[in-house]
Amino acid sequence: MSNMKTVYTTGEAARICKVSQQTIIRCFDSGQLKGFRVPGSKFRRIPRDILYKFMKENGIPTDALESGKRKALLVDDDTELVEMIRDHLEADGRFEVRVANNGFEAGMMVKEYHPDVVVLDVMLPDINGKEVCQRIRGDASLSDVRVICISGMVEEDKISELLAAGANEFLQKPFELDQLVETMFRQLEVEPAIAR
Repeated sequence: MSNMKTVYTTGEAARICKVSQQTIIRCFDSGQLKGFRVPGSKFRRIPRDILYKFMKENGIPTDALESGKRKALLVDDDTELVEMIRDHLEADGRFEVRVANNGFEAGMMVKEYHPDVVVLDVMLPDINGKEVCQRIRGDASLSDVRVICISGMVEEDKISELLAAGANEFLQKPFELDQLVETMFRQLEVEPAIAR
């Protein structure tokens, strides 16, 4: 069973190439990146083999395209929860997962690993999740990283502060693992898993 996509949207191509969607659209419109438009709409689509060739020609690492997996970074000092989430994602087969147990480690890993999505506990032992969010959002090269904050706290104002700091979504602990995975898929615009 292959989860490999064969055709990408400009947004997906941008995430894979780690460039802005505008850059992909410019390359498409100028003919540097071939593809087609969806009949009757303005949507552009790029076939996988053409995207691969484009990445090779422009010296863009093709690992994101080759593995076909999305990169997830789990940031939480609750090792039991992290293991459960990791097992769940790895069983799904569409994620490559890394783990950080504190905010400092998370900051370092976001830079070098450039995940597609960060699942971030708000209450970390060293710095809080809001600060981690602000650091990610303060780095233009990480603008495509989706951040899902998780916490047992309930204060509405704290949740809005997190969203203002750049979190894409907030999930209240405890949550169902499927709920988290669905949220990740929604943020990454990935089709939900087909029941095997």
